[in-house]
Amino acid sequence: MSTEIGTDEQPRHFHDDIGDHVGTRLNWLRAAVLGANDGIVSTAGVVMGVAGATDDRGTIVIAGIAALTAGALSMGTGEYVSVSTQRDSEKSILELEATELRQMPETEERELAKMYVEKGLAPETAKQVARELTEHDALRAHADIEFGIDPDNLTNPWHAAWASMVAFTVGALLPLLIVAFVPDAVRVLVTVLSVVLALALTGFVSARIGLSPRLPAVVRNVAGGLLAMGVTYAIGAFAGIHLG
Repeated sequence: MSTEIGTDEQPRHFHDDIGDHVGTRLNWLRAAVLGANDGIVSTAGVVMGVAGATDDRGTIVIAGIAALTAGALSMGTGEYVSVSTQRDSEKSILELEATELRQMPETEERELAKMYVEKGLAPETAKQVARELTEHDALRAHADIEFGIDPDNLTNPWHAAWASMVAFTVGALLPLLIVAFVPDAVRVLVTVLSVVLALALTGFVSARIGLSPRLPAVVRNVAGGLLAMGVTYAIGAFAGIHLG
């Protein structure tokens, strides 16, 4: 592709731009899609399970609100803890690498050259590349090729937590609003159809943004949602009959 993006002094290609932002975009995508899917499936599962046990709209809505609140807080906390652990690991790796660069710079430069040889460069070219990168920013060079870390773009736990919480809440609102306002006679059918459409949409969007095949993502999302709703409805119906 010949289209360039950027200034004349620093031309950029479309694929270069993708490379710069793909890590951040995939991190947000992972948290957001996981949150939305969990919001849709878990809340739909809860309301379907309760709907299988009782026809009382108030009971079903209360169960849905509880599922939304608990799920959103759980998703946000889980993402924060998980990504904070990842960020701490990245910081520790960078500190260790910086120490090694101070204590044995020649050894680290040879190691860098060796890794570029393993990437396919000729030995002399690899040595030249390693020397120039070391002179420019040794820590960044090692962090990139050894660990795939950008020192200026470490994972952000707050971004992941908020993205996950908001996405979960948005997803959970769909089945909750349906059971709250749709007539009792068609409540279950409308919930199932709406959840299927929503999961198909999130699967399609996530696949498109992630540059992956659309159909497998849609099928996985929809199949998982149908299974969850079917199992919880059956359990709710069984509990309603034998325990009600």
